[in-house]
Amino acid sequence: MKKYQPINPKLTRFIHGADYNPDQWLDYPEILAEDLRLMNLANCNAVSVGIFAWAALEPEEGRFEFAWLDRIMDQLAENGIYAILATPSAARPAWLSQKYPEVLRVEADRRRILHGNRHNHCYTSPVYREKVLTINTKLAERYKDHPALLVWHVSNEYGGECHCELCQEKFREWLRHKYQTLKALNDAWWTAFWSHTYTDWSQIESPAPHGEGSNHGLALDWKRFVTHQTLDFFRHECKPLKAITPDVPVTTNFMGTYPGLDYWKFADALDVVSWDSYPRWHGRKPDTRTAAETAFVHDLNRSLKRGKPFMLMESTPSMTNWQEVAKLKRPGMHLLSSLQAVAHGADTVQYFQWRKGRGGSEKFHGAVVDHVGHERTRVFQDVAAVGAVLKGLDPVVGTTVEPEVALIFDWENRWALEDAQGPRQEKKYEETCHRHYYPFWSQGIPVDVINADCDFSRYRLLIAPMLYMVRPGVAERISRFVADGGTFVATYWSGIVDEHDRCFLGGFPGPLRKVLGIWAEEIDALYDGEVNYVVMTAENSLGLTGVYQARELCDLIHLEGAETLGVYKEDFYAGRPAVTVNRFGKGEAYYLASRNEDQFLEDFYARLIDKIKIKRVLPVKPPTGVTAQVRTDGVRDFVFILNFTAEQQAVDLGGEGGKNLLTGEVAQGQIQLDPYGWIILERKKA
Repeated sequence: MKKYQPINPKLTRFIHGADYNPDQWLDYPEILAEDLRLMNLANCNAVSVGIFAWAALEPEEGRFEFAWLDRIMDQLAENGIYAILATPSAARPAWLSQKYPEVLRVEADRRRILHGNRHNHCYTSPVYREKVLTINTKLAERYKDHPALLVWHVSNEYGGECHCELCQEKFREWLRHKYQTLKALNDAWWTAFWSHTYTDWSQIESPAPHGEGSNHGLALDWKRFVTHQTLDFFRHECKPLKAITPDVPVTTNFMGTYPGLDYWKFADALDVVSWDSYPRWHGRKPDTRTAAETAFVHDLNRSLKRGKPFMLMESTPSMTNWQEVAKLKRPGMHLLSSLQAVAHGADTVQYFQWRKGRGGSEKFHGAVVDHVGHERTRVFQDVAAVGAVLKGLDPVVGTTVEPEVALIFDWENRWALEDAQGPRQEKKYEETCHRHYYPFWSQGIPVDVINADCDFSRYRLLIAPMLYMVRPGVAERISRFVADGGTFVATYWSGIVDEHDRCFLGGFPGPLRKVLGIWAEEIDALYDGEVNYVVMTAENSLGLTGVYQARELCDLIHLEGAETLGVYKEDFYAGRPAVTVNRFGKGEAYYLASRNEDQFLEDFYARLIDKIKIKRVLPVKPPTGVTAQVRTDGVRDFVFILNFTAEQQAVDLGGEGGKNLLTGEVAQGQIQLDPYGWIILERKKA
């Protein structure tokens, strides 16, 4: 275990700040001056600058205006505030679109877009790459020695795809490199179906609403290519930054579980991971569920770089303006949700945005400074309170999380699974992963959220919900993990296709069949509202009792060495296995054949946790809606106990106790948490 260095050693504390857009206020010098005073009052020590400022930096081709940014950078430094300086590629100026229309993205229907919006440029365009390289080089050369420069914020929320001829040719080039021959490609894509065999590379087109939309191998490889080309563009953006400022870390902000890009492919190219978090607090879901789903993504972003702290690049200090309902955070929720990010591994708390703009689509999006322009608002005071708390958490900076449990959430698996036409059109992959994650969050057990290519050996329990796609080597590593003493949990609709989205021959779950000790012959899809039941067998090895509802998907399986723990109650497959365990080497592999109610997952994992002695952060399970998470430096544990309910909660520390990190007072026995309340304890590493 090691403690990581701060994101940039120039600032050894938690980063606290917001997206700052001074380019929108150049005609309001009194507001720019006021911003500096307010930043200090809000306990902000860093701001993201220049994210969409290309038109202000280069108002016409080849004419650069840096004087305004010079003043901002100097003023930030004079006030002890750092700059997370952005490259401006996410929104190009109008002159660039007008003079070089090839930079405009082409949609899947082959229409070239007009100038407007953002994130809509062609990643392949040589012209766009040249212009981006020029502006990024000038930024790096100008500010390489500036005392305010802390981190490079490269572009913003990469996303989308381009179907222009440049991208089509790059796609074909990528395919030629991957498959070498058309025969190999045709075999991988199973193009004999519907007589879609390709006889020339030039015949291959990206998926289109008026063209190919049913070849799953093509669709899967197109998604892989989009990630490849976006990553290639990101690396292109970074070249001058890394060459001129090698000691300044680079990041780009991710969007949670955004389906359009495989973020695992980006992980090694980033110095630090960052993401933008916008949960729907106080919405249709209970805050407890929203908190767990948000924690899931925090854990994913921490796991992307194997435990290295990440940046919470954007969150809202109050509400959004683009969600269906722009609900305000209730008192206490902003601080609580900010500390949740810290509890799961963030070394920053940042917001969109610093000051609400006067116009544009985000003029009503939450901000630290409202249109009223002063500090006497509830939201401003909430933000200042977060900054004050973060100042007291210096020992936590650079610490990490050491989970014994990992859950596989895999983008390529998701793409293939969601493309499959059956057994139900709505697969609910992400929701299923959340449901398997929740029992650990509610019991206060840290989890890494990984993909199928990660190292499994560091964990004791590995969970793979709906691992539909099993790429080469994955089943072998899972089998080795179990044989060496690990515990593995798989579910219905696993081991169905290979890396090309071709079905395995010889019986499902394909290469997982031996380690799981079962053969899945058929899968029954139930209509919404239709229910079967799982009855736990007498004296099963987990000690589970009772009857649980099964909905939507029910695998019909045969035992091939596994032991039955539960059976179906109804329909023609009544009495057949529904929950199994297979002893394989020194470990065990469990199979959940049906999509069961949440109570089953909570009971099942509770028994499994006890059986294999997974460590909880607290020895006593917290009340519903309360979680306990831990970061460690290898000597000390920092325990975050967070109450995501609107009621006071009593939490039993179970003899563990610790010192309140902020007050120094000792906490033992039972403690009381206010509504949306929290406490951070320091104790000797468990």
